Amino acid sequence: MSAIAEIKTAAGGLVVSHPDILGGTPVFRGTRLPVRALFDYLADGRTLDYFLETFEGVTREQAVAVLRQGGERIAAELAE
Repeated sequence: MSAIAEIKTAAGGLVVSHPDILGGTPVFRGTRLPVRALFDYLADGRTLDYFLETFEGVTREQAVAVLRQGGERIAAELAE
């Protein structure tokens, strides 16, 4: 199997998962920052702007896409 086939994407390709990057943990494309960090920051009461200032490799577009996809998945799950 090629390395390309092992890459999984989400949020319009702005999030990737690859076995060689943090063991497949979903990260923001172009970084080694787990997507989970965004949710942890927000859950701890920090703002999106603070998160983006702290992790300059993540764009607002990436963060917003992840949050939107999370909301859409919850809505879809409840609609089932």
